[in-house]
Amino acid sequence: MTMPDAKPIAWQSRANDAARSVTRRFGRRLLFLPGTHLGAVRWPSAPVQNLARPWHYWWQAHYVDCLVDAGLRELGNGATPAARFNGPAHPSAGKLASRLITGIRLRNAFTFVNNYYDDMAWLALASHRLQNLAEQTRKPGRRRNARVHKTLILQFDSASTDDLGGGTFWSKQRDFKNTPATAPVALYYARTGQREKAQRLVDWLNSVLFDREQGLYVDGARPSPAGDILVENTIYTYNQGPVLGALLELGGEANLARAATVIGAVDKHLTVPAHTLVPGSSPDARTSILRCDGTGDGGLFTGILCRYLALAARDTRLPNAARTTAAELVTATAEAFWVGRRTGGDPTFSVHAAQPADTTYPPGTVVELSTQLQAWMALEAAASLHPGPAAN
Repeated sequence: MTMPDAKPIAWQSRANDAARSVTRRFGRRLLFLPGTHLGAVRWPSAPVQNLARPWHYWWQAHYVDCLVDAGLRELGNGATPAARFNGPAHPSAGKLASRLITGIRLRNAFTFVNNYYDDMAWLALASHRLQNLAEQTRKPGRRRNARVHKTLILQFDSASTDDLGGGTFWSKQRDFKNTPATAPVALYYARTGQREKAQRLVDWLNSVLFDREQGLYVDGARPSPAGDILVENTIYTYNQGPVLGALLELGGEANLARAATVIGAVDKHLTVPAHTLVPGSSPDARTSILRCDGTGDGGLFTGILCRYLALAARDTRLPNAARTTAAELVTATAEAFWVGRRTGGDPTFSVHAAQPADTTYPPGTVVELSTQLQAWMALEAAASLHPGPAAN
């Protein structure tokens, strides 16, 4: 409950600040090639992409997704040059996302195929959203978007086998099936009209990797030397996100009930105490936020969960209690990232929402792209729940 005299929070402005910070600091052309864009893995970094540096395909896929979020806000504000997150003199978010997909293909040795099926699933989801954005702006997507689908759908079909009873392999080694690959592939199938394939994958997740005691999905399963199924019981925050997305996309009583269960379990098991509250909140406002999982790949995890919790919060088919919980988790986590940011020029966001950036990224330290994308995702998720003024 917000106090009557509380000033509305300009979530769009905050999301724009995050978008500008990431694109200015990390964004650059690939080898100075026109029409390309990529995110540097670290900042500060060289002004040009070094092909000898580590290549994080799936970080770039989530960079595309963040740009699509910004593009949807630009569309909502009229899709004019004045509505662009970085000002009228710069490319629209959608155009920058298109350049980024081009950069990904070139940097990935002129192909979208990768050794990890979860990486490819994230790019497929992001490019599909970019195609939808292009259609909404009446600017048909390039043929390349269709090529992404045609190329990657073959990969997903080959990885989604009957081994271990179903599911999707994680990598080309084909010795481990897990939630990180199966859930986004299921969501992609569902969004592209292949609902039976999607439901089969969700059913496998429910039967093999759903921890009924905790109400969450564990990591994965592999065959034992004796031919049994060995389950890896680690629980990661981000795995719950695409499962939520697939459950919502498929719909139906059972899927929606399971989605509500997952939201409640996330609130119970995957939160930590918050050190900040949304300004104007009542004394009984939420005092916990989503936990974060460090740097590297883990730097993306909480942002991904926020993206799909925001989808759940907006889904009127879910019980009000589940929707409220999802919205509160997203809003409180995004607020913590914002309040804890390090200011002075473009903002630097903390690795952990529950700690200030001055602690996790003191001045002079190297900042990782994944962690900044995470905060950007959280702020975009909050902006999708709280449309309002675009400036403070």
